[in-house]
Amino acid sequence: MQEYVVGGAVRDELLGRPSDDRDHVVVGSTPAAMLALGFKPVGKDFPVFLHPETHEEYALARTERKTAPGYHGFTFHTAPDVTLEEDLARRDLTINAMARDAEGRVIDPFNGQGDLAARVLRHVGPAFAEDPVRILRLSRFAARFTDFSVAPETVALMREMVAAGEVDHLVAERVWQELAKGLMEDKPSRMFEVLRQCGALARLLPELEALFGVPQRADYHPEIDAGIHTMMVIDQAARHDFPLPVRYATLCHDLGKALTPADILPRHIGHETRSAALCQVLGERLRVPGECRDLALLMARHHGAIHRADELRAATIVELFEKCDALRRPTRFDQLLDACLCDYTGRGGWQDRPYTAPARLHKALAAVSAIDAGKIAAASPNPGSIPERIRQARIAAVRQTLEEAPDQPEQQ
Repeated sequence: MQEYVVGGAVRDELLGRPSDDRDHVVVGSTPAAMLALGFKPVGKDFPVFLHPETHEEYALARTERKTAPGYHGFTFHTAPDVTLEEDLARRDLTINAMARDAEGRVIDPFNGQGDLAARVLRHVGPAFAEDPVRILRLSRFAARFTDFSVAPETVALMREMVAAGEVDHLVAERVWQELAKGLMEDKPSRMFEVLRQCGALARLLPELEALFGVPQRADYHPEIDAGIHTMMVIDQAARHDFPLPVRYATLCHDLGKALTPADILPRHIGHETRSAALCQVLGERLRVPGECRDLALLMARHHGAIHRADELRAATIVELFEKCDALRRPTRFDQLLDACLCDYTGRGGWQDRPYTAPARLHKALAAVSAIDAGKIAAASPNPGSIPERIRQARIAAVRQTLEEAPDQPEQQ
């Protein structure tokens, strides 16, 4: 029995990057032998075991055969005579198809070290085309390794996979899993760039694909293109190291611009409502977790009003807080403001522009939070008037805090 460290741990070590997981391949063993050594079985489709002390994963060397379309259409074969090279040959990219033995020697049958040096993402062999998830994984690696290019022959193979309908068989949960990981990488826009390059974005996220080529007003969007703007916005979210709900919200905030009537372009009147509707559709199709879905809907509906915070009257600000449930969900409201910051700065030449809306709204929210609703309710002779009395008290507090004149008009 021989044990090898494989995959990402070897790749990251050679790149000098930290690695959170160490996977192992075991050659020349059987499930019974692993159990006898105290390993705990965890794999469903093929034999994977947890080390009794380190709890790291050890998989028996295996080969696989395509039996049906999509991600689940495989049968696996494990046996003591399956070699390390046969196991590595079924992996996705050359940089992930390396192993290190107990003496520290690197086994690299597919020149992964050469592709690391050349900064190239290249598929190992024709078996890449059998698993459509690999298109998503490669795109995610492009977002992580931002100075790597994709080999032309790999792009061509992915295009063939898309044309053959392979990505149409991907289950929603797996698409979301890879999308979420890609959004959390250093430069998320590269994931979508690669997906567009091979044609997969139009099949998986047609709402996003439709934004590219849609014009915007150059005075507000020097980059003009709505798709390019969205890519700049998600990269701003990564630049600030914001969490996944913020990054997903930035991805979805302008989807409705793709549906703007042609006769009013490059203006996008009412795009917030259209964006919210598409957010709902996308969230249901990909089964997006509630925390991400809810923030994306708030962002789609209210980012325009938040950008105009300096112009809003106290009554409109209080109404915004009510619609966003800001009093009960202040942390989520903070994330909404973070997403709006990314939207504002994710424009050509605007990356370092000051954005005053969050400070103004935080100040107003603090004033609203200080209102003692219970005290107002206790002093109200008519129970039916309590909600309006509380609301008026909140408006007065915001007006006083922001030093707004009672008759100040609201600009549109």
